[in-house]
Amino acid sequence: MNTKLYCNSLTQYSRYKTRVVNIGDVPLGGDNPIRIQSMTTTDTMNTIATVEQSIRMIDAGCEYVRITAPSITEAQNLEEIKKELAKRGYKTPLIADIHFTPNAAELAARIVEKVRVNPGNYADKKKFENIEYTDATYVAELDRIRTRFTPLVKICKEYGTAMRIGTNHGSLSDRILSRYGDTPLGMVESALEFLRICEDHNYYNIVLSMKASNPQVMVQAYRLLIQKMQELNMNYPLHLGVTEAGEGEDGRIKSAVGIGTLLEDGIGDTVRVSLTEDPEFEIPVAKNLVERYSNRKNHSSIPEIINLPYSPYDFSKRISKEAVNIGGHNVPRVITDFSEKQKITAASLFAVGYNYSVPLDKWNLTYQACDYVFVGDNSIDFQIPGTLGLIYNASTWNDLKDKTRCYPLYTFEEFSSAQKKSDILNFISVTVNNVLQFPNFQIEKFPNCIFVFETSNEHGMAEQRRMFIELLQNKISIPVIIKRNYSNLSEEKFQLHASTDFGALFLDGFGDGVWINQKNCTSPKNVNATAFGILQATRTRISKTEYISCPSCGRTLFDLQETTAKIRTRTDHLKGIKIGIMGCIVNGPGEMADADYGYVGTGIDKITLYKGREVVERNVNSEKAVDALIELIKKHGDWVEKE
Repeated sequence: MNTKLYCNSLTQYSRYKTRVVNIGDVPLGGDNPIRIQSMTTTDTMNTIATVEQSIRMIDAGCEYVRITAPSITEAQNLEEIKKELAKRGYKTPLIADIHFTPNAAELAARIVEKVRVNPGNYADKKKFENIEYTDATYVAELDRIRTRFTPLVKICKEYGTAMRIGTNHGSLSDRILSRYGDTPLGMVESALEFLRICEDHNYYNIVLSMKASNPQVMVQAYRLLIQKMQELNMNYPLHLGVTEAGEGEDGRIKSAVGIGTLLEDGIGDTVRVSLTEDPEFEIPVAKNLVERYSNRKNHSSIPEIINLPYSPYDFSKRISKEAVNIGGHNVPRVITDFSEKQKITAASLFAVGYNYSVPLDKWNLTYQACDYVFVGDNSIDFQIPGTLGLIYNASTWNDLKDKTRCYPLYTFEEFSSAQKKSDILNFISVTVNNVLQFPNFQIEKFPNCIFVFETSNEHGMAEQRRMFIELLQNKISIPVIIKRNYSNLSEEKFQLHASTDFGALFLDGFGDGVWINQKNCTSPKNVNATAFGILQATRTRISKTEYISCPSCGRTLFDLQETTAKIRTRTDHLKGIKIGIMGCIVNGPGEMADADYGYVGTGIDKITLYKGREVVERNVNSEKAVDALIELIKKHGDWVEKE
């Protein structure tokens, strides 16, 4: 299989080269830096509020400011916003965000530096209908779209306005769904239909995006898009983003998993992190993601890949043998590293999901209780929970009198020469050089072994991916724990880096566990939460409620941040439920993608509730809507009371 299907190299960091698109005075693509952008949340008709929020964004480092223009009235007011910004000394390019309304786009294209259109709803009215299209009716629909879209293309070409053709997974047209399904390929084809119309008019000042709330779908769509562009001799720059990532820790982790996975392979020319927070708070997150790659080129070399033994466009979990509760069909396990602690007590386990009740002499487990603790050379003088395993350095394990639920960690060299091994479970720390020796060893003779992949390479994700590829090529099915070490990072950088490094591998089906070691970054509780958050974002281990929550914008019909917090307070104990919280119908049932329940603004202080994509109750007063959502969850049997 060709190893250069969607990036320059899977082993050497290299920025994927695209054409330059001119957006005002801030060019995008080519050798230009990866640009940072965000979107205002104010009412577009409130000129001063929009200008002042834009200035806060720009001062935080935002290089393009996107503003919603849901109708021709808002599109017209973009001119006043632009004038006021110029009066205050700001010339940052503005982007008009358009849904449903070609006339608004055509006006905005004469005013701002760039327009964003969504091919799923620019010329199509989404009705969630299963329509059977013949080749003839499909072509007829494309002709209709061409008629609606061509005027905008001509205006953009005349005025030198750039355009983003931004496909969203949740708002694919009924026509696309009928032919390609709800798939990454459908997302790509949706954009290419519009792109072909642009090229027919010799208009090329275009940026593309493939956004989804599911990072796996999003990553596959971008990879497929690049493959298709290469086949068609295209090289348009790419805007990266995960839609409806949510708020706080969860939003940052999910964004890093999706965006970071692509950045690791040199993909992406501009980034927007979509958080349910004020837009100026999105900028530092995006900058922290992007800045990591400013000096990545000179990393230690990684052995080249001759043949790629898996498809990067379709998810397939690497098959591994089961050893105790690791590998096979088990969910990925979480290993906590307490090896640097001077003393480990029962209270130490509180931070990683185990709460001991003294009066009851009983351990209580949370949904995010780790599975193993690496204690190094520490001694444990208390009774551990029955579901927990302890990992020791091999020399210390060897001297233990009671080895119940205690397992050794060897280096590869130690394991090869060890006289005494566990009959139940052995952890073996291996590097890329060790893995390359595997064909010369009869490793598969040890069915009770777990590999711990370690790397000190600055381009560590790629090196660990190379290690997995070696296992696949040699048909070695031993389970693998992915381990990474971090030191002296801010809490946010630690979270973003770890989410990228682990998330990229899990999205490709690699890994049977997470082991995060850190020094001077954050607390054990946050390390544990980050590990479970990564598994949640990659959909490999669901341990809590997932919120698919859009960022606020000028279309939002209620206080999104306050409402999200209110819903979260009431429902965050519902393991495995996905709740979509959308500010307006644009980010409504389609954008919720695979949510179980939906809470969507459809009027001022009016909410429509969904079960999946089906409307259950319309125009619920916002004061009563959260209670109505709870009742809906109870009605469908997904409710449990808080303990």
